[in-house]
Amino acid sequence: MSDLINYVSCGLLWLGLLTKAPDLARRWRDPFLLTLSVVLALSSLCFLLGAPDTVGFVNDVSGVPNLAAPLTYGTITAYGAASLALVMRWRGGPGTARAIRRWTLGYTAVLAGIAALFVLGDASVERRTDFDTYYATTPYIGEMIVLYLGAHLTAALVTAYRSLSWARRLRGSLRAGLVTMGVGTVAGCGYSAAKLVAVAARWGGRDWSALGTTFASACAGLSAALTVVGIVIPLLAPFLAERVCCWRTYARLGPLERALTGLLTREALRVPRPRWPSATRWLTWRQSSIYNGLHYLGRYLDEGLYRQTYADRLRAGGDPHQAQAAAWAAAIAAATRAPHERRAQAAVPLADRPDLPALLRISDALADGTGDRALAVA
Repeated sequence: MSDLINYVSCGLLWLGLLTKAPDLARRWRDPFLLTLSVVLALSSLCFLLGAPDTVGFVNDVSGVPNLAAPLTYGTITAYGAASLALVMRWRGGPGTARAIRRWTLGYTAVLAGIAALFVLGDASVERRTDFDTYYATTPYIGEMIVLYLGAHLTAALVTAYRSLSWARRLRGSLRAGLVTMGVGTVAGCGYSAAKLVAVAARWGGRDWSALGTTFASACAGLSAALTVVGIVIPLLAPFLAERVCCWRTYARLGPLERALTGLLTREALRVPRPRWPSATRWLTWRQSSIYNGLHYLGRYLDEGLYRQTYADRLRAGGDPHQAQAAAWAAAIAAATRAPHERRAQAAVPLADRPDLPALLRISDALADGTGDRALAVA
């Protein structure tokens, strides 16, 4: 089951990385985008290398017992450093590049230390799941374990602090993303802390290996999921907000389109509906159909009724925009009900064709019956 969870998580992260591949290809020199891609790639590798089956495969193919351990530990350490660098690039400001270089050099030294300590130590017995606790008292290997756990815990603590402290000054999707990422890195602290406690217990002669395997793995999975979600929220929020706005606008134009339905159908004025349910395409389709209907009705839109309704609404203390919407609604309602053989004596000029915000107000007026009331009064 652990293998399945690891491989599914790895696949999802690679899927997220593939969605950013076109942007990365176009803007491969963008430091933020490059760091984001590195975080996603390293996170996926953590899950891939942490799966017991992958551990066995790496050890068997290399012929070196437990070679998968320093590879996994190095990837986890690099992931923690990359997450910290991502938050620093996200915030920006003077000195950001210099600070990132210092952290990068420091964690490069940690990676070199992990490799050197593994070479100096003796880890000849393969341990796929409890390597940390089994070798906690082995010279050099124990130090390697403490080094990677300490480095990961440090990066997670600094990342959590920077994310949550910065989030307090922000609003909207960026704040939500930083809070989610901060909570994820706090869960990552639980991973390192649990393993350190299990290692310390081993030093004291106790066997708390379950704490370093089951609990730590759960923390790692939760941390990676929340961190990636936190990264994605600010990237997807503008896209989703735009789509939601389009769908709401599309729905608000419904009453106006329904008022013109008979005309659009009879005169074959309706634009073909897009096959794919895209918010922007469907909004364009509805708006184009409405404009076609209004263009056809131009000769029947009574300018006298329009001006009378507009003046009545202004005298009643109405807003000019709302008065204009009511006037359009009354003229449209009258034109769609009048026999089309008779033109209006003075048509509303087509140059006054309403824009999208005006269409929305007209549609709202038709929805609440403003046009019908104005027509009844007239």
